[in-house]
Amino acid sequence: MTGEADDRPDLAAMLVRLGRRMVAVEQPILTSHDISMWGYAVLTALRDEPMRTQSALARSIGADKTRLIAVLDELQQRDLIEREPDPADRRVHLLRLTPAGRTLHSEAQSAIRSAEATVLDQLPPPDRDTFLRALQALAAGTTR
Repeated sequence: MTGEADDRPDLAAMLVRLGRRMVAVEQPILTSHDISMWGYAVLTALRDEPMRTQSALARSIGADKTRLIAVLDELQQRDLIEREPDPADRRVHLLRLTPAGRTLHSEAQSAIRSAEATVLDQLPPPDRDTFLRALQALAAGTTR
């Protein structure tokens, strides 16, 4: 931007509207899979690798670690995650997905991606690709 005033809404206002729209799209999907938004966030964070501590997991998904305990308890009771002592440090618990957790995450994510496609289909394909790349860069805190 060149510094000139324009008529577009502020970035935060646009992102909040989009965020609310996406939550409205995703919530019924998560409900149909019997998982909360925070539960899905945990499964997503643990999808690629185990985490060493609840604090590390909380930081990675932007959650308060005390709020996360109930979510982890529920996921463990449902056999979607497991917590086991770290062999290198028994005071630390490794958190990881179980096969059931991996399956549930995959099914929910597939349904969410289908719903996202409906939203993204409003953009021409080149704009869609650019939007997704830009959003990933901004979410990661980098532009390169």
